[in-house]
Amino acid sequence: MKHLLDLEKYPLHRPDSREYEKLVKKCRADLASDGMFNLPGFFKPGIAQQAADAAKPALDTVSFRHARKHNVYFKDDMPGIDDAHPAMVKSKTVNHTLCADQLEGNPVIDVYEWQPFADFLAATMGKEKLYQMDDPMARVNVQATRDGEGLNWHFDRSEFTTTILLQAPEVGGELEYRKDLRTPDDQNYEGVVAVLAGKDPEVKRIMPLPGALNVFRGVNTPHRVVPVQGDTERVIAIFSFYETPGVYFSAEEQIGFYGRSVS
Repeated sequence: MKHLLDLEKYPLHRPDSREYEKLVKKCRADLASDGMFNLPGFFKPGIAQQAADAAKPALDTVSFRHARKHNVYFKDDMPGIDDAHPAMVKSKTVNHTLCADQLEGNPVIDVYEWQPFADFLAATMGKEKLYQMDDPMARVNVQATRDGEGLNWHFDRSEFTTTILLQAPEVGGELEYRKDLRTPDDQNYEGVVAVLAGKDPEVKRIMPLPGALNVFRGVNTPHRVVPVQGDTERVIAIFSFYETPGVYFSAEEQIGFYGRSVS
């Protein structure tokens, strides 16, 4: 794995070391204060672009174009409000997705299947253990966002989202987010409306560097990807881990996310 990851800077292979302990502590502190942590240069120089270039032929030919209108919840109903409520307003998202079974030989698969990566993520999130998915499609995705496309405001279904940016666009593609807007006991609909209207001063915007590992607590933090401009696509790898083994999407879920099923 030393040919792909900067293990001098990020010693995932030495979990008993003092350096590993300090790294995990810093990541946990960043998650608590910022709702995310970033590890610039997690991939060695050139590896991110190598992964993007390896995915490009399939992105251009067999990726699934996922275009949909959705609200911030990805749901048709929410407790205490109706469809006319401004928190339920819909907007359009477009991206192009490759699944793990279309990424054979790509460095992102090697990293995903390396057990110390999952163990490190579990440590940063305070989880006893994380497992790779059994689903041959959903376990790793590579998504491209092209000129005029973006990912609109939403809450994630999973507690954490784990990504590595492979290629940055010329303009746009930043991550905008508002940390901890809601809680399990308070949906904070007024706060959601303020974010959607661009009237929340606590919204932040970042642009991770290609090759940086980003772990994001998205279940209570609404976020979006700013629309891309220019000929250079935004290309990102998305890794899925669960606290239980054997997770596999249903055929209906696979078709909804990827336009096909192997279940």
